[in-house]
Amino acid sequence: MNNNKNKKRRKQQLVKAGMVILFIGLAVLILIPIYAIFLASFKPGGMLVQYGLNLDIDFKQMSLNNYIVMFFGKHEYWRWFFNSIFLTVATVILTLLVSAFVGYGFAAYDFKGKNILFVCVLIILSIPLEVVMLPLYKQMSEWKIMNSYTAIALPFLAHASTIFFFRQYLMGLPKSLLEAGRIDGATEYGIFFRIIVPIMKPAFAAMAILNGMNSWNNYLWPLLVIRSSEKYTLTLGLNTLLNPYGNNYDLLIVGSFFSIVPIFILFVCFQRYFIEGMTAGAVKG
Repeated sequence: MNNNKNKKRRKQQLVKAGMVILFIGLAVLILIPIYAIFLASFKPGGMLVQYGLNLDIDFKQMSLNNYIVMFFGKHEYWRWFFNSIFLTVATVILTLLVSAFVGYGFAAYDFKGKNILFVCVLIILSIPLEVVMLPLYKQMSEWKIMNSYTAIALPFLAHASTIFFFRQYLMGLPKSLLEAGRIDGATEYGIFFRIIVPIMKPAFAAMAILNGMNSWNNYLWPLLVIRSSEKYTLTLGLNTLLNPYGNNYDLLIVGSFFSIVPIFILFVCFQRYFIEGMTAGAVKG
């Protein structure tokens, strides 16, 4: 018996050690490109053209000039940055609200055509943006909301993957909880905001991070609908730094590195809820 227990413990220890090594390796692979960009942000832009991203440290070539250009130079970087901040925050809040209503409806209520509509949500999950891009563009043009943040956010407020996640998260919700709220005189909206929303905090945190990353890094769709440079998001603005008439690599590299900071802060603030929400959503339903 003792030998069997010792073998099991050794196996468990080996599995844990293997998992630790695996995740350390993955972390290193993820951090190396970020570290390379960090080093490049202290080097002249010409070195990036000549040598590309590398891990070489040459203190003679490194300086804070790129950061001085970003913080004190004459450019529109900060306009693009705060445009992205505003658009990301607004998009995430509205997407979570709309998708939570839809996901809650699928999980808590029985109505005619429910299964068909949910199948439609699953089908939408499999359709890439490139397929619906032109019809969406035509629709935004007909509604005369082109060159606005509304055109960027509106088509994706009812986000299929977020709806699916919320629905799965709430599938284990006891119906007696809703009945208790109704007996206490709460309206359907009161039940949602007073009972359901507190339960969904981990799910909201998980989807806030994922939707925030998608909105922050979104490039193709804003490229189609935004025309004015003062409304450019950060991804569009950084792309304009590379053109046939000159390449501002000094600002591009340090601006690209600095663009990682908001997403990093978002994940650090909500990582506990993110992990809890993802694991709960994986086992419920």
